[in-house]
Amino acid sequence: MSGDRGKRAVDVVGAAVVLVAMLPVLALVATTVALTMGRPVLFRQPRVGRSGRVFTIVKFRTMLPGGGADADRLTRVGEFLRRTSLDELPTFWNVLRGHMSLVGPRPLLIQYVDRYTPRQARRHEVRPGITGPAQVAGRNLLAWEEKLDLDVRYVEHRSLGLDLRILARTVGVVLRRHGVSAPGEATAPEFVGSAAHR
Repeated sequence: MSGDRGKRAVDVVGAAVVLVAMLPVLALVATTVALTMGRPVLFRQPRVGRSGRVFTIVKFRTMLPGGGADADRLTRVGEFLRRTSLDELPTFWNVLRGHMSLVGPRPLLIQYVDRYTPRQARRHEVRPGITGPAQVAGRNLLAWEEKLDLDVRYVEHRSLGLDLRILARTVGVVLRRHGVSAPGEATAPEFVGSAAHR
C-alpha cells in the first residue's frame, strides 16, 4: 500500500470512528448552538485545499451574524466550543469526503493564497488537516511565519509515522486547551503576507 493510500485509509477509518463515537456530543452541541445562537447551526466557509482546489469547510457556528470584530461576535457558548475544539467536530465530514486529512497544514482563507511566498505555497501540495504541525507546536500563539514554515517542513518530511505522532500530541494540546487564541484575537490575526514578500 502506498503512503498516500495508507494515509487515506487512516483518514477514512479515523474520521468515521470519531463521527460515530461522538454522535451524542454532535447532537448536544447542535441543539445548544440552535438554542443560543439560532440557525444556521453550522458555519460554512470556502477554504483552499490540495493543489489549490477550493472546498467548503464545515464547523459548528461560534459567532453571531453581522459585521464587527470577531471577538465582539463570539458568544460565550462559541468561546467554549473553540476552547474545547468541539466546534471542529463537523470537520471530520470534510475528511470523509476527501477534502481534508486528519493531519496536514490547516486550510486557510482564499484571500491568503496570493500572499504566500513560493515556498509557503508548498503547503498546498498535500490535503489540509484538522490538526497539523503548527497546532501541536503552539497553535495561534505562533507567528504566521513560524506556522507556515512548520507546514512546509511537514510537506517535505511527511510520513504515516509523523502523522501518528502529531495525532498523539494533539490529544494533549486539546485537553490543555493550549494556544486556542492569539493575544487580543478571537483566533488569530489576519495573515497579510511575510515581510520579505510584501
